[in-house]
Amino acid sequence: MEYLVKSGSPEKQRVGCVIVGIFDRRKPSTQAEALDEASGGLIASVMRRGDMDGKLGQTTVLHGLGDLFCDRILLVGCGKERDFNTRAYQKACAAAAAELDTMGGVDAAFYLTELNVRGRDDFGWSVKQALLTIEDTFYRFEACKGPNYEKHTRKLSRLVFQVPRRSDLPAAERGVNEGVATANGVKLAKDLANMPGNICTPTYLAEQAVSLADTHKGIKTQVLEEADMEALGMGALLGVSRGSSQPAKFIVMEYMNGAKSDKPTVLVGKGVTFDAGGISLKPGAAMDEMKYDMGGAASVFGAMQAAVEMELPINLVGVIAATENLPDGNAYKPGDILTSMSGQTIEILNTDAEGRLALADALTYVERNYDADAVVDMATLTGAAVIALGHHASALYGNNSPLRRALRDAGDTIGDRAWPMPLWEDYQSDLDSNFADMANVGGRAGGSITAASFLHRFARKLRWAHLDVAGTAWKSGKEKGATGRPVGLLTQYLIDRTHQA
Repeated sequence: MEYLVKSGSPEKQRVGCVIVGIFDRRKPSTQAEALDEASGGLIASVMRRGDMDGKLGQTTVLHGLGDLFCDRILLVGCGKERDFNTRAYQKACAAAAAELDTMGGVDAAFYLTELNVRGRDDFGWSVKQALLTIEDTFYRFEACKGPNYEKHTRKLSRLVFQVPRRSDLPAAERGVNEGVATANGVKLAKDLANMPGNICTPTYLAEQAVSLADTHKGIKTQVLEEADMEALGMGALLGVSRGSSQPAKFIVMEYMNGAKSDKPTVLVGKGVTFDAGGISLKPGAAMDEMKYDMGGAASVFGAMQAAVEMELPINLVGVIAATENLPDGNAYKPGDILTSMSGQTIEILNTDAEGRLALADALTYVERNYDADAVVDMATLTGAAVIALGHHASALYGNNSPLRRALRDAGDTIGDRAWPMPLWEDYQSDLDSNFADMANVGGRAGGSITAASFLHRFARKLRWAHLDVAGTAWKSGKEKGATGRPVGLLTQYLIDRTHQA
């Protein structure tokens, strides 16, 4: 898809489709009014007949437009004008994209980007949000379909985002550049997470990291094998991998495009490519969704790619601890005690709390090898995060207030939200063990918090934040599939950092 920006009147557009908004109670937007006047009241007559009343997400396609230059007009319901906020704008853009996905015509002029969104006054933001929403709607995972499957095709190949004035074009162009790079990162994360566990193994992730470095010369990739991990003392990560015939991989990707004196930002991802729970076996229902347990790792890939495509002037490191968690005669067991890379010992009370073990060694590796300005780990870590926040926001923890605030603000800006959770020392006692330095679980109460508290024991020397994305990294049910979150949040955070430099 080719995305462009332009400033021009809707009635003068020679395109396959012009997209304009209608607010609730049949109130046309300024752009719709211009088309209505040029067409001799066509839009007004359609609304009088009841075919469009402006309800949020409603769409109507108009043909037979008389003297207008465009082939079609797509009317999109935007709801109440006073309530037209970020979420309403995203829903309107998604409704428009759903129509464009099946419509004829190779090009379209998109005027929803000219609407006033409550609390937003940046056309760069409007263009970027529209592009991300459209790409999300257009996404299909078809890599594993058979030869007889008829892949989805659309005629639309060129979409022009409109802004009111020529002076708005630089901001809009920035929105396209950031939006395309972010969308590509989100797509990469979705593709990796949607890939089945028999294909997307730890070795597969390592191969993708090498391929990313081959494609983008700004990235350098290093893959540590299990012998390397053994030499480093990564007993927690290796404990998880013992039950699998697939060897664990420890992946490090570096993109050093900032000043040599700039401390890097490090992104750490949980890469459990399939999680059966180990000896503490999960219930069979929906176990297929545990291929998404590497959603954190997928987001590291996505954020790295987006940063490179935008050529952000930053130093960025991506670290992924990749393994499977399966039951086997060699698998680690409840009651076992593992020694982490940090030297701290861990009593295993539940082998299904494996992601924190892999991340513990990854955080220690980062502490010893990088003088990082900020470290952000992301993981589909706990079902407790879903109970606490549902599927709308990721759980956000951290030991540095400015870092937490920056991540939350980035999520609010791009619509990939995270919500701060407590990390008080009071919760540390829940991890007490009679036999080791700590237990790997703290009981049912506050499960997401005690998991973050566990990780904090390996991150006390770091300026660190943790995103529990168990509720946001994928969808279940009819719309089952990876969401690509939190690539948007991470990418916006990186962009914001370059603006602050």
